Amino acid sequence: MDLLIIAPISGLVALGVAGYLYWHVRRQDPGSGRMIEISDAIREGAMAYLKREYLTLAVFVLVVAVVLAAFLGVDRALAYAFGSACSALAGFFGMDMAVRANVRVAQAARKGMTKAFSIGFYSGCVMGMSVVGMALLGISALYYVSGDLDVILAFSFGASSLALFAKAGGGIFTKTADISADLVGKVEKGIPEDDPRNPAVIADNVGDNVGDVAGMGADLIDSYIAAIIASMIIGLGKHGLAGATLPVMLAAVGIFASVLGIPFVRVGEGADPGTALNRGTFLTMFIFAALVLVLVRFLKFDMGIFYATVAGLGAGIMIGLTSDYFTSIERGPVKRIAQESLMGASTNILTGFSYGLVSAAPPIIGICAATILSYHFAGMYGVAISAVGMLAIVGMIVSNDAFGPITDNAKGISEQAGLGEEVIAVGDRLDAAGNTVKAITKGFAIGGAALTVLALFGSYAEIVGIEALDLMHPNVVSGVFIGAMMPPFLSALLILAVGKNAYKMIDEVRRQFREIPGIMEGKTRPDYTRVVDMGTKDALRGLVAPSVLSMVVPPVVGLVLGKEALGGFLGGSIFTGMIFAIFMANSGGAWDNAKKYIEAGAFGGKGSEPHKAAVIGDTVGDPFKDTAGPSLNTLICVMGLSASVFAPLIAAYALFG
Repeated sequence: MDLLIIAPISGLVALGVAGYLYWHVRRQDPGSGRMIEISDAIREGAMAYLKREYLTLAVFVLVVAVVLAAFLGVDRALAYAFGSACSALAGFFGMDMAVRANVRVAQAARKGMTKAFSIGFYSGCVMGMSVVGMALLGISALYYVSGDLDVILAFSFGASSLALFAKAGGGIFTKTADISADLVGKVEKGIPEDDPRNPAVIADNVGDNVGDVAGMGADLIDSYIAAIIASMIIGLGKHGLAGATLPVMLAAVGIFASVLGIPFVRVGEGADPGTALNRGTFLTMFIFAALVLVLVRFLKFDMGIFYATVAGLGAGIMIGLTSDYFTSIERGPVKRIAQESLMGASTNILTGFSYGLVSAAPPIIGICAATILSYHFAGMYGVAISAVGMLAIVGMIVSNDAFGPITDNAKGISEQAGLGEEVIAVGDRLDAAGNTVKAITKGFAIGGAALTVLALFGSYAEIVGIEALDLMHPNVVSGVFIGAMMPPFLSALLILAVGKNAYKMIDEVRRQFREIPGIMEGKTRPDYTRVVDMGTKDALRGLVAPSVLSMVVPPVVGLVLGKEALGGFLGGSIFTGMIFAIFMANSGGAWDNAKKYIEAGAFGGKGSEPHKAAVIGDTVGDPFKDTAGPSLNTLICVMGLSASVFAPLIAAYALFG
């Protein structure tokens, strides 16, 4: 227990680094009055969205907390609310930095790549360090105060619930705006992506922040906390107090590794920014592995724990490299998709769809290898530790991920403020690198969620006393089928919400072009506020059904069909959830970069027929990679946590078994 002091210390270090970098970025030049005006419009829209979302979710959190208090105790209800608050604060801090940093990155791009890159990355680090700092401080505080892992499980459930709302709602909003801006602006009006004449352009910029900064940060804090608590539960049962405390110490070591990796992420004027970001990730992995080896030897744990941790890191590397290959603008799949655009949108879509399916194979093999190896070395506890190993460096992963939307916004501000082709070209390079790295971090998040849910499956089995599942039993098979149905079904609900909302927003954008004189001539400012407000309301409506179903269905299955059937349900949700998440994330990233490849001059460049086909492909990929795909990580984690939190009730009151 004395060694656990490194956990809150590392959390405070992470928050200290985040605070220093926040202060550093705020000191940078925000640019001209026009640039500040555009940035303020994005910030106001993003904060208005977040305020409305959090007020709406506060009601939901209160209702769930009351249910938990009534059936499981006040302590778990309070822990649930505390977890929700930590997740919300991490998202708020990161997004506040992002919407203040974008204009500073745009201004720095006037001086070259090096300065703009460093501001963009340090801004992302504010999010990354806030996420891990808040998470580990929260876990440490509850562990010291209560010493009850069931209470910490409720904390994780709260963080996951809010993460699901943030990711799903933000994903619906951002892709509604992105599709509307692209189809009306690029395809119908033939104007650039971030042209200020487009009424949806500010909503698109706002969406980058609420979906890819606040949403993605909440998504990864969800998996991070869930992996730690699942490992603690399994570890306590297998190895006593030492087994319960080790995952927390591994997470603390991961924070130190991420902090040490930050100074090595830099780029020269002629260098590739994507390479610099990946270098930081891989270097952080190596530092973490070395520190884990020291920790395991110092604590005299079996070396199998170290090997399980390395297995998780290896799976993360495989998933990251696969995402890089299938989504990078320099690789064959993206160029092939761009080439197929010569034949039209249908072949573009079919090719991207197929590459997305193919891309699921290596990560699944990597996850299987990590599962088998870690189980061989340390049993189910090893599988849980491999999840912690993959997610321990989440501080660096989130930093890289937040870099993408920040630089995307910076490029948009550069275009809207008319900073010139040279500055916009720097923004394009940063944006393309951010898009590829974002695909890699999504792959990491998916892989981490896969191993985390396997760990949650183990913790659920530990709580209810399941030794094995009989796949010949009709209730278990029914549970597997229902679980396997959930990820595609919930994905459909999210994508349908994007389609429905985009239809309404496109109609509004067309109306403004048609009815407000002077917009196309640049003489009249569009009504950005109306579009942002419309997207916010529709996104919050669209997230309700998927979010509630993911929390309610698991305990219902358990209560009706029995605890073994719920075990089958969790297994089925893992199987289809991973495949769908990887497929959608990578196909969407590939479609996006195929469009960018053509915009860079290939196959006729901007405005050509292949470009129009690629834009349509990108609009298909947008809800794949930024709404449904990444939301599945959180959906399956929430289902696993819901099963574990309500496991005592299921074991006591199930109708069957």
